[in-house]
Amino acid sequence: MLSIDRHVFLVTINLMKLLLHTCCAPCLTYPYNVLSEHGMKVWAFSYNPNIHPFTEYAKRLNSLKDYTGEKGIKLIIKDDYALEEFLRQVVFRENNRCSICYRVRLAETAKTAKSGKFDAFSTTMLISPHQKHDLIKSIGESVAAEFGISFFYKDFREGYRESVSLSKGAGLYRQQYCGCIYSEKERYRRSA
Repeated sequence: MLSIDRHVFLVTINLMKLLLHTCCAPCLTYPYNVLSEHGMKVWAFSYNPNIHPFTEYAKRLNSLKDYTGEKGIKLIIKDDYALEEFLRQVVFRENNRCSICYRVRLAETAKTAKSGKFDAFSTTMLISPHQKHDLIKSIGESVAAEFGISFFYKDFREGYRESVSLSKGAGLYRQQYCGCIYSEKERYRRSA
């Protein structure tokens, strides 16, 4: 894993080629800006087989395509809506669904980063105050060791409000729940 303190951050990321797992366009705004402003070559990577229903998956992916196209951000898409496979891994393990979800997406990102000769990989999930950062970091490090590529950890939560503002200003589609069928149920059941 690449460590991130303020001094190391500026030296470490200069000219690094990073594959950034991207869950959605709003979450890409702030991390992409921060990383690229410091000289990092960032490519967005979309792989999100957990999103339910398909219409939600399509809205998020189309918004990401539009945003990256408009901003000139390089985007790799693994457009494999493997919802059934994701659900088979989660069923009867619902209490561990987040760790399964993180592992599935980060493993695919690491695999793609390794084959694409990137220096490291990371994820935009690190901007969300609703995600389990320690778990993401732990799984990122584990996957990095498994695939032989560095996991780049940076806590982007300080930019969460800015990302909301940036995404609203850009007219990006903003979803109301994390993405999986379980988070959809939790989100809408609370408001009922």
